[in-house]
Amino acid sequence: MPEHTHALRRRCSDCDGFSAVAVTTGSRTPAGHRETVTALCPSCRGTGTTRRSARTEAGATC
Repeated sequence: MPEHTHALRRRCSDCDGFSAVAVTTGSRTPAGHRETVTALCPSCRGTGTTRRSARTEAGATC
């Protein structure tokens, strides 16, 4: 039977794992390409994951 390993990290609840996005500024470069700015999730700082709480790691169910 397979053994289940619980992850030590979980997806960020604010960005749901999509931590970085490219936003167009509406401007174009001299070469004609669109200028973009990368925005990171402020909660997970661009990692897409958050650490599990100490209570969850200790095995608390409620």
